[in-house]
Amino acid sequence: MGAKWPSWWEWELELTGYTYRRLGERDCTEIELRRMMEPATGCRPGKGEGRWVIEAQFRKPWKVVVEPILKKERLVVVTAYEVEEPK
Repeated sequence: MGAKWPSWWEWELELTGYTYRRLGERDCTEIELRRMMEPATGCRPGKGEGRWVIEAQFRKPWKVVVEPILKKERLVVVTAYEVEEPK
């Protein structure tokens, strides 16, 4: 990753019950999520305030929505999903 990544990128990941449930529905484990985020290729502000979208790869392109929690210095994974390819 280049020098333009936010400082919170190095913080410890935190997953919620919702995140685990959504990953299970999408046939992805926590370990696979962590592995796909290591070589992530992009980061941009998300739709919700304080949220960011990480571009990653796991079999296909994925988007991982994260929210940095400044007081805890934790990076909460809100959700992750495969990017649908145009038909």
